[in-house]
Order: sequence, then C-alpha cells, then structure tokens
Amino acid sequence: MYIVSSNIGDLFKVFVLSMLPVIELRGAIPVGIATGLAPWQAFIFSVLGNMVPVPLIILFTRQIFAWCKTHCKIIGRVVIKLENKAYSKSEVVLKYRKIGLCLLVAIPLPGTGAWTGAIISALLNMPLRSAIPAILLGVIIAGFIVTSITCGVVFIF
Repeated sequence: MYIVSSNIGDLFKVFVLSMLPVIELRGAIPVGIATGLAPWQAFIFSVLGNMVPVPLIILFTRQIFAWCKTHCKIIGRVVIKLENKAYSKSEVVLKYRKIGLCLLVAIPLPGTGAWTGAIISALLNMPLRSAIPAILLGVIIAGFIVTSITCGVVFIF
C-alpha cells in the first residue's frame, strides 16, 4: 500500500532527478516510490521534470555544440562522440519522423529518453511544434512502463 506523500522535498527531489540526463524519469520514478510517494505522484512529477530541459536542448544544442567544437578541443571531441551516438540512434526518427521520435523516447532503456530525443530532434532540425509533442508522448509512455514495472517489483517484495 502506498502513502500519499505531502513532503514537498520528496516531490522536488523526483522533479529534479528526472531533469538529469541518463537518470531522467527511469531513475526518478523508482526513487520517488521508494521514498513513499504514491505512484501517480512519482509519475506526474517525473514527467514534468523530464520535460523541463527539452525545449532548451532543442533550441540551443546546435549552437552549443558548434561553439564547443571550435573553442574547446577536449570538449569538442566529446561533443563529436555525442553527435555520432545521437546520429546512430536517429535511424528510426529519420524513417518515421514524429512517431519514430516518440518511440525512441518511449523505450525506457539506456541511451534513449527525452534528452536523446531532444538532441536528435535538434540535430535533425525538427521544429519545436513537431518535436515537443512527440517527446512528451514518449515520456508519458516511458513513465507508464517504468511506473508499472516499479509497482510490480514493489508488489512482489
């Protein structure tokens, strides 16, 4: 049984964790449920937090990457590797556009998620009005998957 938490600190922790690359909502939802949040609270705050950096990533990735490649040799090499990784995952997005972007974000596995989807959409010059709804739907689907798995594991133990 879950207790509905009114602890603002736990809600904030889940919100901030879900904004971080790699962790995103795949890590924030289990942490939220483990701290006593109801699954729906962990889900909502994780989805909201996961979407906060998306427009910024889409709008500024190309400019930041270009600046890093010309002004910082070490960081520029990392940026090139990151771009290559993003392009390697962009095949489904190139083929199916918005649906492909949604599917890429919806699969809760390493190397996928809102950050990857936003970087790919930026590198492919997808407009915000196309990318954000696709990424949001993917984040919601991933959130349902992660919440279901987390609740199933908690139920077993």
